[in-house]
Amino acid sequence: MKRNYGYRIIKVAFLFVYLVIMVFPLYWIVITSLKPQKEIFSYPVHYWPEQFTFQNYVNIFKVSKFNVYIANSLLVSISSALIVIVIAICSAYVLARFRFRGHKQIMLAFFVTQMLPGFIALAPLYMMMSNLHLLNQRISLILMYTVILIPFSTIMLRGFFQRIPANLEEAAMIDGCSQLSALMRVIIPIMMPGISSMFIFAFVQNWNELFLAVMFIDNESLKTLPVAMNSFILKFNVDWGSMSAGTVLSVLPTILLFALAQRFIVEGLTQGAVKG
Repeated sequence: MKRNYGYRIIKVAFLFVYLVIMVFPLYWIVITSLKPQKEIFSYPVHYWPEQFTFQNYVNIFKVSKFNVYIANSLLVSISSALIVIVIAICSAYVLARFRFRGHKQIMLAFFVTQMLPGFIALAPLYMMMSNLHLLNQRISLILMYTVILIPFSTIMLRGFFQRIPANLEEAAMIDGCSQLSALMRVIIPIMMPGISSMFIFAFVQNWNELFLAVMFIDNESLKTLPVAMNSFILKFNVDWGSMSAGTVLSVLPTILLFALAQRFIVEGLTQGAVKG
């Protein structure tokens, strides 16, 4: 009994320390965004603002087109995530339900793409977009994000399809449904937790992506949030107040999305961990 009690105390203490380490950076960003400039650089460090101010939040909208950046990020992220889900559902269904020549090679190619570091393709992608005259256009980001996320999304959704018995489709087809109708009316509703989790994953990946956005977009009115956040790093200084305020606003949509769909995420990721 004493040994179990001591073990529980150690475990709780470890988890508490871990929680503090994980939460403190977020706390510090929020607190910094609410400090006046002179207090941000004050010494000794103030872990609680002596004077709260929302001036940093006002500045990011007054000095920059922050509302435009948010709209651009939402447009690109949601559009790409929706396209990824539609294509991944189709490709995953085919790979899960049918066997054909090249089936294993396609799956191997999808897995290999996940092992390659993305930065090695930056130069070829830039040249390709330049030749297609797609630089400084949102469609370039939507296309690239979609292509990058399709392999992983297909692999994950294939796992969901494999968990659903084919007998359900056969029963629906006996009742008069076509194969496409059985997929839309029977299988996809069952797979909604997995589809929701993959949509959220794709949205967050697109929302936080920086390198492609920096390379392909140079027009101020087309920049996304990560690019805008990067612009707060000046040559000889960093505007920590504005950067912290922008970080808080950029994190809020993802936190809200995870909070609203937490049940789907947990259920979806759990169900997706199946045999390949």
